[in-house]
Amino acid sequence: MFFWVATAIFIVAYGLIVSEKLDKTKVALAGACLMIVLKIVDQHEVFYEEKYAIDYNVIFLLIGMMIIVHILSKTGIFQFLAIKSAKIARGNPLLILFSFACMTASISSLLDNVTTILLFTPVTLYIADELELDPFPFLFAEVMASNIGGAATLIGDPPNIMIGSKVHLTFMDFVYHITPAVLFIFPFFLFTLKCMFGKKLHVREEVKQKILAINEYTLIKDHNLLIKTLSVLGVVILGFILHGVLHYEPATIALLGAAILLIISRENPHNTLRELEWPTIFFFIGLFIIVGGVVKVGLISKLSEGMIVLTKPSAESMFATSIVTLWFSAVGSAIVDNIPFVASMIPLLTDTAHTILPWGIIQHPTIMPVWWSLTLGSCLGGNATPVGASANVIAVGLAAKAGYPISFKKFVFYAIPITVETIAISNIYIWLRYYVL
Repeated sequence: MFFWVATAIFIVAYGLIVSEKLDKTKVALAGACLMIVLKIVDQHEVFYEEKYAIDYNVIFLLIGMMIIVHILSKTGIFQFLAIKSAKIARGNPLLILFSFACMTASISSLLDNVTTILLFTPVTLYIADELELDPFPFLFAEVMASNIGGAATLIGDPPNIMIGSKVHLTFMDFVYHITPAVLFIFPFFLFTLKCMFGKKLHVREEVKQKILAINEYTLIKDHNLLIKTLSVLGVVILGFILHGVLHYEPATIALLGAAILLIISRENPHNTLRELEWPTIFFFIGLFIIVGGVVKVGLISKLSEGMIVLTKPSAESMFATSIVTLWFSAVGSAIVDNIPFVASMIPLLTDTAHTILPWGIIQHPTIMPVWWSLTLGSCLGGNATPVGASANVIAVGLAAKAGYPISFKKFVFYAIPITVETIAISNIYIWLRYYVL
């Protein structure tokens, strides 16, 4: 009885999230409450038992980084970087597109892709308007780059935070295993952008001069706050790099940095906390509870059994499982937002490890390529559709609000080739790195 009720809640919740007929946060919280009220999971399990509970490391890491990024955004540094890069490109629209893509990817790897898109979209719309060009190529390149760059580190994309927390991976684990893949992928991505948009991006010389005439230094609103925020952010990133040695969870480091920054910046905590993405936080909370419910009733175990039959993993090699996970994650993340997709995949792979590997070690060398495949598949697969990743949804929404609607058809026409390309390159990377070299 509980099995079918939990499965029905899970399927309906996912369906509503994909359809966007109801706000995803409302859906997640309603589904979570049903799981508790119907006694599929009880409150003690939700709050205290690791197997079914909310992942507080993910929640507090997100809150800590949101506070730091919100205070940093008030300095004007992101607008400064955008204008500066446009001037370095001498107003050449293709070079501006490349510089925006590189900058978005770099910043997304150190902050998070959602925040990066929120901050860069208004500036991008402004520059495209000044160049008298359709902003779509610029916005599209930034969205793709934010998800590619976000894949590179533990803190760059919410799916990575979730995987890292569950598998107890460090910041440097992601740098060592995933950053090389992203660096390998990025030149191909830029070349594809040139093929797609190179012939469409031409402007008159007098239009270029308008960009070159902007004084980017006037966009820095508070130099003292900028110095304080960058100093704290630098220490926090160093803490992430060393957290495996220091034996502190990333959430602890992020919250400590946020607390210090709130004190030294003298920001009003009421104003700062009011501006956080609380709907995203509560979406995660609801999602963790829903997934905890289907884990408890055995749905994930049954799915795990199906994967074992399909890919025939062994304690010596999980090559087929790695490749299937990569492509399945890409397709799944294109259909469903990659956050709920990964939330359901993590217990599935954990259960597979417990079934196949000695003592069920989820960090066993045999299964690690599967975790990296999930990371690459979910982050890069999220690029395929406007609903595949939160950054996509935000960019499309902001563009429509500014009077530049991007249709689903137009987005996927350009996005699917890039997604297939990046996943194919990831496939080669996984094969070479873990099964050949």
